Amino acid sequence: DHDILAAFRVTPQPGVPPEEAGAAVAAESSTGTWTTVWTDGLTSLDRYKGRCYHIEPVPGEESQFIAYVAYPLDLFEEGSVTNMFTSIVGNVFGFKALRALRLEDLRIPPAY
Repeated sequence: DHDILAAFRVTPQPGVPPEEAGAAVAAESSTGTWTTVWTDGLTSLDRYKGRCYHIEPVPGEESQFIAYVAYPLDLFEEGSVTNMFTSIVGNVFGFKALRALRLEDLRIPPAY
């Protein structure tokens, strides 16, 4: 009830372990950024990080995995579907560690 849950179909680039790819998706779609931001020192980002809590292979699909990611509700503006989708499915799809990425499922608790 305190997290938004997402299931991503992940195809890592050759040589990238699925666990690393799942963790990268969780980080990049929550608190990750390519540059140092001055506000980083003002708050602990650990509380807002997306967490890849499970990875499983896709049956019958070589090199494809389902990465399950939990996002704390506090990461998003309350009730803003636009804010939530911008974070979860924004620029993460161009991530270089992945050959392919698709959002398969999204579960939003009623508290949001």
